[in-house]
Amino acid sequence: MNFSEKILAWYRENKRELPWRNTKDPYKIWLSEIMLQQTRVAQGLPYYKKFVAAFPSVFDLAKAEEEKVLKLWQGLGYYSRARNMHFTAKTIVGEFDGEFPNAYKDLLKLKGVGDYTASAIASISFNEPEPVVDGNVYRVLSRYFGVDLAINSTEGIKHFKSLAREIMNIENIRDYNQGIMEFGAIQCTPKKPYCLHCPLNDSCVALKQNKIHELPVKLKKTRVKNRYFNYLVVFDSNNHTLIEQRVGKGIWQNLYQFPLLETDKEIELDKLKMEALPLLKIKKITDIYLFNNKPIVHKLSHQHLHTKFWILQLDKEINTGIPWQEVKNFPVPVLIADFIKTYKI
Repeated sequence: MNFSEKILAWYRENKRELPWRNTKDPYKIWLSEIMLQQTRVAQGLPYYKKFVAAFPSVFDLAKAEEEKVLKLWQGLGYYSRARNMHFTAKTIVGEFDGEFPNAYKDLLKLKGVGDYTASAIASISFNEPEPVVDGNVYRVLSRYFGVDLAINSTEGIKHFKSLAREIMNIENIRDYNQGIMEFGAIQCTPKKPYCLHCPLNDSCVALKQNKIHELPVKLKKTRVKNRYFNYLVVFDSNNHTLIEQRVGKGIWQNLYQFPLLETDKEIELDKLKMEALPLLKIKKITDIYLFNNKPIVHKLSHQHLHTKFWILQLDKEINTGIPWQEVKNFPVPVLIADFIKTYKI
């Protein structure tokens, strides 16, 4: 058997039973692929089930309020995926009468759909012979063929796409593409691949040359930026609090948060109190204390957020405040969601 035949044989024996594998519906394939970007299957599966239950069709997703979409997405991270998905659902309904484009080149024109997602939908839903190349596939191909080009370089991206096209199984592209991704996910894993019982071990270059842990090669990431977030959790005499919606193009766009004071380093109580008054447009704070003495470091791809939650008590009512019990209904970053679950009035 050649490479693709071995992958197909392995897939028939080892594939996991996942709901999106029992359908060719491009809507559900699209949902699963968007959700599983940067996300493990175990984490993404419950979200997929919730989304399909809430939005059974692309029409349901298109007419949903963005706030509800973001709330269901809460905890998956990379919220631009959810916003792009919502936008694309509206496009498919408004411009294509709810029918997904059935060709790779047309799928690429949809917002939030790149080469990998377009290839996955085209091959799995419409049987178009287009190879998928995701992180798992990069790892399998890099190790098996001994390719040391950086997978996140322009040259590397082109080379691996060309290589994937050359070796793909055209007759059964649907199972082959799913098979090679699955192979990378549970057989040829990043840290402890199961080389001893691998069907490709007799011809894997990396195994022969003892380079399993050197491949694939990836260019170093952008330098991480440290940011210092101070959330001001305000309570008035009725236990009402303040929340605001994030605007602009930065992280967590359109999600909600407590009033935020960002500083260039950790801030002490006296200075925070001075800066909190004009920020909140109030004249007096009855009491203020720090909820977490040690900053919570929330790590994103290119930045680390050193976060403190400050509890502020006021003796007057907040005109624009909301009851604390209602805060949990708003879509918030997981960092804030964890605080809301933990904090007890």
